Amino acid sequence: MNTFKATSIDDLPAIAQALLQSHNNKTKFLFYAEMGTGKTTFIKTLCKQLGYTNAIQSPTYPIINEYPLPNNNTIFHIDLYRLNSVEEALDIGIENYLHHPTAYCFIEWPNIIEPIIPNTFVKINIKNGPSNHRIFYF
Repeated sequence: MNTFKATSIDDLPAIAQALLQSHNNKTKFLFYAEMGTGKTTFIKTLCKQLGYTNAIQSPTYPIINEYPLPNNNTIFHIDLYRLNSVEEALDIGIENYLHHPTAYCFIEWPNIIEPIIPNTFVKINIKNGPSNHRIFYF
């Protein structure tokens, strides 16, 4: 497991690069962290590292945002905070995203769908550290 400390937002590109390089054949990522820890901010950085240059919005209300990449691939940014059950996730078609053969899938608040998540997904934990630092584990 890799551990990285971010003392400011300026540290995020290097951590994002390390994540993508250490899992260069993976496209499905799960983000575990408390509210306000920076999941969406880190995902924005990951999207930029992958070549997406437009604005990125939190998918808390739409649940799923789709970002097209210049290489004709796609990023699905999913926020399951508002869902209450696996059944609700299945109703929105979550399995189509989980099993998409090439798209990147970044999922915030994945706890609700853990029973149906393939074990090949990369888990990223973000913890609050001292002095507003963030600690990333993956």
